[in-house]
Amino acid sequence: MQTTLPGDDTLETAQIIFAALADRSRLKILYALSSEQELCVCDVATLLKVKVATASHHLRKLRDLKILKYRNDGKLAYYSLRDQRVADILHHALRQLLD
Repeated sequence: MQTTLPGDDTLETAQIIFAALADRSRLKILYALSSEQELCVCDVATLLKVKVATASHHLRKLRDLKILKYRNDGKLAYYSLRDQRVADILHHALRQLLD
């Protein structure tokens, strides 16, 4: 039996997404952003019950992985998902766990 593997680009994208999902705090952020248009750093800090610096660290990691995008509005940065497929993958995984 011969199996055809996905291309390297596809596997790299999957690796990045799964790396982002491997942290509980980042999972919470991505879940929240899957239902919200945008969240500012202080909203994420409140959601996670952590300091703003900690929330900012997680958001920066997700941005560096190219999963989030952001925009500045004055002194605040607002974050949103770059690609809806990340939310789809997260929701699918959670549904599978609940079944």
